[in-house]
Amino acid sequence: MEVLEESKISKKEAKKRAAKLEKLLRKQEREEASSSSLSLEEDESFSSNYGDVTTNELQWAVEGKELTDVSNLVEEIVGSEVSIRGRVHKNRLVGTKLFVILRESGFTVQCVVEETRVGANMIKFVKQLSRESVVELIGVVSHPKKPLTGTTQQVEIHVRKMYCLSRSLLNLPLVVEDAARSESDIEKSGKDGKQAARVLQDTRLNNRVLDIRTPANQAIFRIQCQVQIAFREFLLSKGFLEIHTPKLMAGSSEGGSAVFRLDYKGQPACLAQSPQLISRWRYVVTCDASLRLVLFSELKTPSLIDTCVNSLVLMRRWRFDFTTLSANNISCLVQIMDLVGELFPFIFTKIEERCPKELESVRKQYPFQSLKFLPQTLRLSFAEGIQMLKEAGEEVDPLGDLNTESERKLGQLVLEKYKTEFYMLHRYPSAVRPFYTMPYENDSNYSNSFDVFIRGEEIMSGAQRIHDPELLEKRARECGIDVKTISTYIDAVRYGAPPHGGFGVGLERVVMLLCALNNIRKTSLFPRDSQRLTP
Repeated sequence: MEVLEESKISKKEAKKRAAKLEKLLRKQEREEASSSSLSLEEDESFSSNYGDVTTNELQWAVEGKELTDVSNLVEEIVGSEVSIRGRVHKNRLVGTKLFVILRESGFTVQCVVEETRVGANMIKFVKQLSRESVVELIGVVSHPKKPLTGTTQQVEIHVRKMYCLSRSLLNLPLVVEDAARSESDIEKSGKDGKQAARVLQDTRLNNRVLDIRTPANQAIFRIQCQVQIAFREFLLSKGFLEIHTPKLMAGSSEGGSAVFRLDYKGQPACLAQSPQLISRWRYVVTCDASLRLVLFSELKTPSLIDTCVNSLVLMRRWRFDFTTLSANNISCLVQIMDLVGELFPFIFTKIEERCPKELESVRKQYPFQSLKFLPQTLRLSFAEGIQMLKEAGEEVDPLGDLNTESERKLGQLVLEKYKTEFYMLHRYPSAVRPFYTMPYENDSNYSNSFDVFIRGEEIMSGAQRIHDPELLEKRARECGIDVKTISTYIDAVRYGAPPHGGFGVGLERVVMLLCALNNIRKTSLFPRDSQRLTP
């Protein structure tokens, strides 16, 4: 009887327990449903804070905020909310946080997207954005918990909103992060067993639009811009006038075989080797008693490409962009050299003052030492340079031009003896200068001309020019030029031209050598050589 009672109690207890469990399960289901509904509401509340937008939609999405440059994201504005635009450089997910590196004009900043602040769906949206996609975001500038080593800016952005303006292809021809690595970083990765990709020169040039996005390339062309600004700034302060000359001519402007000939609507024509012939007409217009100067800003035409068809090596050292200067009412070559001796130290100093971040960006990928130059520019005669080379055991023609190896050797000798990498070599042999170069009065084998060198490579040729029409015509014939094709130029001199001179300088060569780069294509935005017409 007792056993039966216990059995009945156990059955009742079992029913109670089953009912209690069922009640608990229903409660859990309600809580889960409620939680799911709450999560959905949260995601819906965040949904307007991210997504792909058109330009018209963007102004509303970013609340009309003005953009802040990434370069201006500094500790002084910590706590401020900013709007920035840039490219997705890379991202990584750590727990519920997504770290996005944003890049703009060579500067990078870390952006933190936290799931607890923006919702899971926004994390998914940001994570699937491809590299190089253009985004705009709003966030608060904050101090990072640890010092940042992978970005240029030492603050981070806690993201509140992020919108994509333009999606990049998922598979790109090159990765900007790979193209930005230094040679030492690539070698180190190999030793560590994690070989990093090396982007070759042809791959870079074939995809120049991507390659230009690296911090070093962004910096190179900003430095180039500042070189031009300093060039103009100095010369305009001296009374120069900037003009622009035609690129097509009826005949050769310098003589020699380096002439790019073409048919111009049934007439034979040449691309201008230099603007010298046209610039000389300026002197017929005016001849003031004071020293009057004329500045020419030129794009070097492809007239020199013919000399490089069979030699890709030459293109490495040849100039692309070309700027010339002419001065009238000079009395001797020394006045032009005085001007050059002031001009370039001015440019070098301004670049150091105005471009410290850019120089550092270049150094990070292409390490180099600052240029050594003297306040008073060193001048050596061509004969003195030849003598230095001979004493060093080099065989050189005293009346010939210096080849690349001889120029570099002389640059080393000058650095060792005079502690400078910037100097002038003047009074070159007449045989290696253009026909319009004034012969040296004491010895017609030489000329009133000069070249200027940086780190052992030529950046400039200059000279006093012939202003006597008979001598000019004689020199043209000696150089094999048909005087009929330059008759308008000679006639202009016959109308009366003052003594004058000037120089031509390779802008891209100046920047290449200033930053000690190994290839002029690195300082040409879209290079053109004997085998490249695109992109």
